Amino acid sequence: MSDMLKVSSSPHVREKDTTSRIMLYVIIALTPTSIFGIVNFGWHAALLIAVTIASCVATEWVFNKIVKKPNTLGDLSAVVTGLLLALNLPPALPWWMAVLGGVFAIAIVKCLFGGLGQNFMNPALGARCFLITAFAANMTSFSASRFAADTFTGATPLAIIKNGDGFVNTMDMLLGKTAGTIGETSTLLILIGAIFLILMGVIDLRIPGAYIITFVVFLLLFSGRGFDWNYLVAQLCGGGLMLGAFFMATDYVTSPITPAGQIIFGICCGLLTGIFRLFGANAEGVSFAIIISNLLVPIIEKYTIPKAFGLKKEKEAKS
Repeated sequence: MSDMLKVSSSPHVREKDTTSRIMLYVIIALTPTSIFGIVNFGWHAALLIAVTIASCVATEWVFNKIVKKPNTLGDLSAVVTGLLLALNLPPALPWWMAVLGGVFAIAIVKCLFGGLGQNFMNPALGARCFLITAFAANMTSFSASRFAADTFTGATPLAIIKNGDGFVNTMDMLLGKTAGTIGETSTLLILIGAIFLILMGVIDLRIPGAYIITFVVFLLLFSGRGFDWNYLVAQLCGGGLMLGAFFMATDYVTSPITPAGQIIFGICCGLLTGIFRLFGANAEGVSFAIIISNLLVPIIEKYTIPKAFGLKKEKEAKS
């Protein structure tokens, strides 16, 4: 009878979705923007996607072999990390830098902290920030879109706005006919992928919704542009904000588990992105904003996780 009462420790899984299934959904959702990135920037973009994914997968396999841990490649998390990192890279980046970024993402950010579920920041964004710090010139050099009317400039729309160099076409930004990283240019395809994840129940709108709304309010208050819709839309469509809000800020491991905590987390991301873009030296800010917010997750959860039933009365009785 005692054997019948033995159960495993929490959490108890009641859903059919597994880690590998969730990761597969993310890969499917990112496929349209990945294909468009290759079409938009050429076969070197395909090479970067391939070598980045391969380096992430190989690094995780080698690391697990060295520390004698079970093979975890089947959960597809290394593939997702490699794909997200590749989509955040400039199309003309040397391939060996992409490989170095993949190794850093898996070995340093993920595996050294215990593997999937133990990393304190998003591995893809951690690697991107590492590459920006180590190879700033290469990471801020962008190729022009093949579909852009002006193919002589590789300046991103956000750089044009920040430098006051002229007007940007928000429809081109929506469709992806602009310079940028491999996966950030087509806001439309990113949103299609995000809708797929929402319909599959992989993500909800708490984090991205709070992120985007906070960012827009911040711009309205501090940009000095007022209700300049072209400026607001350009800021939303540019710089990987949508890719970050829907695909990286929503990472299960590095975001809060409570509904209130997720909203606070999204607000932090929006505020930091606004601060970096308006007052920082760089026109971008999504990567660093999400990583800093990742570091705040333990504090956010400390104050948003509900107290256990009866705990308050028990403390009062002891006092």
